[in-house]
Amino acid sequence: MFSASRKLPPQPLLLVLAACLVLALLAASAGGAVSIPWHSFPRLLLGPLQPDDQLLHNVLVDIRLPRVLFSSLTGAALAITGAAIQALFRNPLAEPGLVGISAGAALGAVFAIVITAGGYLAIASAAFTGSLLATLLAYAIGRRYTGVAGILLAGIAINTVCGSIIGVLTYIANDAQLRDLTFWSMGSLAGASWRVLIWTGPWTALLLVYLCRQWRVLNALLLGEREAAHLGFALKSIRRKLIVAIALVIGPLVAVTGGIGFVGLVVPHVMRMMLGAHHRFLLPASILGGALVLTLADWLARVLISPAELPIGLVTSLVGGPFFFWLLLRGRAAI
Repeated sequence: MFSASRKLPPQPLLLVLAACLVLALLAASAGGAVSIPWHSFPRLLLGPLQPDDQLLHNVLVDIRLPRVLFSSLTGAALAITGAAIQALFRNPLAEPGLVGISAGAALGAVFAIVITAGGYLAIASAAFTGSLLATLLAYAIGRRYTGVAGILLAGIAINTVCGSIIGVLTYIANDAQLRDLTFWSMGSLAGASWRVLIWTGPWTALLLVYLCRQWRVLNALLLGEREAAHLGFALKSIRRKLIVAIALVIGPLVAVTGGIGFVGLVVPHVMRMMLGAHHRFLLPASILGGALVLTLADWLARVLISPAELPIGLVTSLVGGPFFFWLLLRGRAAI
């Protein structure tokens, strides 16, 4: 089902990913409608500022840094939840988007935008509730079938129903709400700020650490539920905790970013191809790989048609979709 062979030494690969992530963070901080030279970073951050530095200082500190940090945090969260949910459902094609978690979160967020007064707390709470309900529904339906068909069919049904309800809510939205929903649905990190990062950063980081610590049970689940139970794992309790943790990660982030696809599907596949299926190394590699991919995608979204900006969900889909299709055609997807 999953390839278990390790192809590259994990520690050097993790170091390479970390180094690439640092370079991507620097490039993303420098590039955009206003270009900021790398050599000016220390002066802009630490001072003293020259007369012409105030604009660059404001762009770097108030706009670029929170956005770059939030993009790496979101990419890490999407990738590790994709890896965890693939092991949890023993389905290499599972990811938050395919099994309905992202659609449930999107439905909750859209409901909060159209029906309530909005606001980040209301949207995040509604997105979390929607993602949790979608996850529980997908699991309840998928467990009634053997193999991978059940969870995929449940995800298709949940995505379809949520999409239909989102369409109804979009139809009744006013002009201002419709404009917000249109850009939100295509995915964007424009809403990133220090306030959003302070609210989501510590919470998400703690949950990522928790998911990384579950590598033993995720390895055991690859053997099958019966074998994992024989190894002493309380699967019902662990599964509920993992589902809640994944929903807690995805829901608030989707409330800010909108729809960002393929990161949770492609990144774990690529990491599994390079490292194998040992989750002790796969989970941290997915964190670094997801952060790297989404940071680069956000950088491309800002520089390709500068000074305008592409929705980041379009960038990840345009790149991730053909790349995953290429993996399937070459027979190299880690299934």
